[in-house]
Amino acid sequence: MTNVTRMPVLFVAHGNPMLPDLPARRQELAAWAERLPRPRAILMISAHWQAWPLTLGATRTLPLVYDFYGFPEHCYQVGYPAPGAPELAARLRQLLAGQINLSERPDRGLDHGAYVPLLCMYPAADIPVLQLSLPSEDPATLLELGRLLAPLRDEGVLIIASGYLTHNLRDWRGQAHTPDWARHFDGWVASRLQARDRISLCDYRRLAPGVEQALPTHEHFVPLFISLGAADPDEPLSFPIQGFEFGSFSHRSVQWGTGL
Repeated sequence: MTNVTRMPVLFVAHGNPMLPDLPARRQELAAWAERLPRPRAILMISAHWQAWPLTLGATRTLPLVYDFYGFPEHCYQVGYPAPGAPELAARLRQLLAGQINLSERPDRGLDHGAYVPLLCMYPAADIPVLQLSLPSEDPATLLELGRLLAPLRDEGVLIIASGYLTHNLRDWRGQAHTPDWARHFDGWVASRLQARDRISLCDYRRLAPGVEQALPTHEHFVPLFISLGAADPDEPLSFPIQGFEFGSFSHRSVQWGTGL
């Protein structure tokens, strides 16, 4: 891949499988994508694929992984036939050689943490996509992975980590009010990101208010550290999407860099 323009790096609140049915949510993701430079390829890391060693997904178009249950039937008929990204896979093998053991799952398609936001952001499905597994829940490990992936940004690759800042399925409230613990945790993370305080963020399990309620499990939060690791410490940071859905679910998303 030749040098084009430095791409931003994103953390996206991916939403549930019915997000594409919500016009307002779909439009805010589409509007965000329109403001970004067009990527040559997209590297997705989703909360919904945890695998160690670090693993590459399919490099060709495969059926999607419908990794959920209890949703309306049409959610299981959704398609997203994006081209595979074998050139990006080859570049990753080169970039990570001697740094990280890399495995491959050529039979694994995109899961909903990957295809749901992409369906809203790039509905034409005409940009090559490669998914990489979430190899750990350790912030330091994921920061280092992000640092190793960062050169891809100068090669036209959009790195997207997909999850949620707060994710408590036991506190699904429909459209009810947002509890204080969710607001406090979301606000604390935002303030630490704005302060470039990576030390506190890495120690979020001990320092963040409301963490036990915000994150009964941590796989949705920790992809943030991959994006953070791929970002320069002093580059512009913004929150293109903010707010809550279903009561306690923060859909705050983060962008590092402008891509200009």
